[in-house]
Amino acid sequence: MELRHLRYFVCVAEELHFGNAAQRLGISQPPLSQQIRALEEELGVRLLDRTSRRVQLTEAGRQFLPHAQETLAQADRAARVARLAHSGEVGRLSLGLSPSVPFIAQVMDTLARYRQSFPQVSVELNELPRDDQIAGVERGTLDIGIVRAFSSLEMPSQIRSLNLQREGMVLAMRRDHPLASLERALFLADLEGEPLVLFGSMNGAGFNDMLMAHCEIQGFKPNVTLEAGSFGTLVGLTAAGLGVTILSRSLARFNVDTLVFRHIEMPFSSQLVMFHLRDASPATLNFRKLVDQRVNWGASYRS
Repeated sequence: MELRHLRYFVCVAEELHFGNAAQRLGISQPPLSQQIRALEEELGVRLLDRTSRRVQLTEAGRQFLPHAQETLAQADRAARVARLAHSGEVGRLSLGLSPSVPFIAQVMDTLARYRQSFPQVSVELNELPRDDQIAGVERGTLDIGIVRAFSSLEMPSQIRSLNLQREGMVLAMRRDHPLASLERALFLADLEGEPLVLFGSMNGAGFNDMLMAHCEIQGFKPNVTLEAGSFGTLVGLTAAGLGVTILSRSLARFNVDTLVFRHIEMPFSSQLVMFHLRDASPATLNFRKLVDQRVNWGASYRS
């Protein structure tokens, strides 16, 4: 049974006049009559009683009409959903985020703009370690990953990455810490012997290993006394004076009375990296377009 047969029948049933129905459909009357007969033959019942003076629905036609109308309405709805999905206006967008990413204003502003622009897309946020995000994007369980990186990231060939920003580092400490009052610049060597609070290795995006290696070059082993599982815990432990911590510069925006943020010269920088499949979904591409529109992080894609 073809949808056009249903459309022809519904039009005739609503008009109860073949001439008017043909005009409304934009076809001539003989082909319309032929298509109605073809539908009746397929169903094995008469849907219309027609004479030279009038057209009436049979009982079978009366019962068939609302179902035909609903079928056409459902087909129209399905076609609309398909078009919206093709343009990324409905569906799902699943993002993976490193623990500190929700505290980056540019990322959250872009996410808010996306929700406003595409309200029918269901957005899922997942706080995951870097390697889990890469594996999720590769498998297709995540659409986008956003991570911190402190060295070059090797991505599978089917993944495309975008460096959102590169920035320096700050040392966070209580206001009464001796390093807070120094008037000179701070360097990695100043951390020798200092109690350090860091993210756990699973969440540290490679920072811990990078820090250890460069401290060894400086001739000392860092004194890591506590590891935090979340960014809030990391800041809280530092604010309580249980150690100092090192953050990307964009994270030094918390109005915590007891904390001071001082720039520290480091032999490596912090990068914010977004990545997705090369054959990305329309919803993913719409999010990427919003990211590309931000002028305050000079984004460039890596092949």
